[in-house]
Amino acid sequence: MLRIVLPKGSLERATLELFDAADLSVSRTSDVDYRGSIDDPRVDEVRILRPQEIPLYVAEGMFDLGVTGRDWIEETAAEVVSLGELRYSKASALPVRIVVAVGTDSPVERVEDLPQGVRVATEYPGLTRRFFEKKGIDADIRLSYGATEAKVPEIVDCIVDLTETGRALKAAGLKIIDTILTSHTELIANPIACDDPAKRHAMGQVHTLLAGALEARGRVLLKLNVSDEAFERVIAIVPSMKSPTISKLFGSDGGYAVETVVPKETINVLIPMLKDAGATDLIELPISKIVH
Repeated sequence: MLRIVLPKGSLERATLELFDAADLSVSRTSDVDYRGSIDDPRVDEVRILRPQEIPLYVAEGMFDLGVTGRDWIEETAAEVVSLGELRYSKASALPVRIVVAVGTDSPVERVEDLPQGVRVATEYPGLTRRFFEKKGIDADIRLSYGATEAKVPEIVDCIVDLTETGRALKAAGLKIIDTILTSHTELIANPIACDDPAKRHAMGQVHTLLAGALEARGRVLLKLNVSDEAFERVIAIVPSMKSPTISKLFGSDGGYAVETVVPKETINVLIPMLKDAGATDLIELPISKIVH
């Protein structure tokens, strides 16, 4: 039913790991194969292509569903339907930013301080051109095929580039003077395919699995028992997504079983605290998906 296109390159590994966690594992004959398959009745075809191209291919109907960044959706101005953000990137869950940067020794502190005719290198010429036009600056925009940060100041006066943390730009002797766009990875769909009820339903189900796998990242299920005497002390420090699940212990004179979902990063502090408060039989379990 669905033809799906996934990003090749820096997002490839993180995307395939997400699909695997969502029980939508992509099978390929090798890591360099551009074709794949998903053992799922909702998926007919999988292709792995450059994220720059994905918005246009989806808009043109070559694929029903795709994964790419908001940066490339904006760059291509492709008419696609966003089914929602998938908050992951190549290194973290942080968004990436498209920024304007100049040399650290430049007196320029704002984009508005750049002169008319400013030379700009970027991999995003369309996005950059529209940005500078809105600022009223006539920019000489030059397409960059990589190593963009190395072109200041001899070749260009500033760059428009992608950054996740800003560390690489700082290491290259650059400072950020503006942010054009904050970009997450998104699940996008072809508008005509979205109008097909069966395809739209299948898309929603795929999105549910992907979002559920992302929601579960960094969380664990914590189970414990607690006596009547220690109950109030333990419950006072038990975190939860909404509220913990509490039930009476069967066949005992008293006590409760408690279940809750907690951030993994806090578990090393939380478990000893709960034990000190009187909790017993603590069990930590991994979570594959959380679907609201």
